[in-house]
Amino acid sequence: MRSSVILHAVLAWAVSAGIAGAEANGIPRVAFFGFDLINSSLEPPNPLEDRRLAMLADRFREKLDASGRFKIVTIPTDVRKEIADGPAIRNCNGCQRDLARKVGADWAAWGTVQKVSSLILNLNVYMEDAQTGKPKFVKSVDIRGNTDESWRHGLDYMLRHYLFGGP
Repeated sequence: MRSSVILHAVLAWAVSAGIAGAEANGIPRVAFFGFDLINSSLEPPNPLEDRRLAMLADRFREKLDASGRFKIVTIPTDVRKEIADGPAIRNCNGCQRDLARKVGADWAAWGTVQKVSSLILNLNVYMEDAQTGKPKFVKSVDIRGNTDESWRHGLDYMLRHYLFGGP
């Protein structure tokens, strides 16, 4: 019993030391919880949009990892199930911070795509400190057209011009 308590204490220390090390190096560890669709249009859900949400999530993870400015933390299966069984991250009243800390991340990140119509969509990304809840990055870009290309372009534009600060 005592050895299991010591083991848990050592593991907790190791995780917190890893987090502090990531922040000390200036590279925050990010738990990314994906994108949700907010369909405020009068159009029925479109299965292509579910595929596009997954495409955006993959692209977001890849771009952040490739930038060298962030380290995406893998979300274990049990935590993904917990997320799927709970409220949407965008409406969970701070659960994203608890979940980010649970997986050893410094920041929690998630996004939404609001569909106003098939011609007008809005892409939003939220990143916040997992300890304090302080926003680290909150940005929105408008998308014109409901296509793979327009969704990709919207995310790429946001990341390039706002998160990474490029031309």
